[in-house]
Amino acid sequence: MQSTCRDLLDEYRELADLCATLSPDDWRRRTAFYDWTPWDEVAHLCYFDQTALQSVTDPEGFIEGAKTLNRLMASGEHISAVARDTFGHLDGPALLEQWRASFEPLVAALARQDPKARLNWYGPTMSARSFATARLMETWAHGQDVWDVMRRPRPGSHRLKAIAHIGVSTFGWTFVNRKLPVPATQPCVELMAPDGSPLAWGDPSETDFVRGSLQDFCLLVTQRRNRADTRLQWSGDAAEQWTRFAQCFAGPPVDGPAPGQRPAI
Repeated sequence: MQSTCRDLLDEYRELADLCATLSPDDWRRRTAFYDWTPWDEVAHLCYFDQTALQSVTDPEGFIEGAKTLNRLMASGEHISAVARDTFGHLDGPALLEQWRASFEPLVAALARQDPKARLNWYGPTMSARSFATARLMETWAHGQDVWDVMRRPRPGSHRLKAIAHIGVSTFGWTFVNRKLPVPATQPCVELMAPDGSPLAWGDPSETDFVRGSLQDFCLLVTQRRNRADTRLQWSGDAAEQWTRFAQCFAGPPVDGPAPGQRPAI
């Protein structure tokens, strides 16, 4: 749990450090993610980091707040609007300060949890370790939007392994979420980490696989890149379907970017 939380804190701080360099105009740039700005991306993270902290420290309060949010979503409210209503009085630097004041205590609170402790979230409960890893995945994904809109190359990290693991683990979910039959064969996934070390999930296969860089795979499963804009290779019917609409995050099925919609790293 300590290692997971150190990685989560490093992910937060890396993005926060990038955002600290943004000018007032940069905060208002439109990213490829539903035209969200860097301000929207950070406001989204800040909102859910605050509710995540509440889940850890005030489970009953979180449940009541989740009911309220679910009612808003059911009425047609967009989550981006909820975050704007919450933090709209803050400019970029003030929002960044608010976010730091949210994620630092969240990581500290998670680090004190038993890795297997169950925490409430907006769907099923999650183990504390999975909860922290999910926050890392979401922070990395929304952070990618900021790196992209600023046209800055993003350094690779060993932290991507945890995100790739979520991507592999949600293979079946991707199909169930779209009300499609789950393929009988799950492709093996063979990836190369930024430091050159190989990573693999599943039994080796020459007919059913997804191969490539760890970073490209994470960009695919978080829907930050179309598969055509990666150097991933795949083989087999299951891999062909999966790489077309892989989705490692909860929520209704959504389509990723069209080919060429986002700049290659």
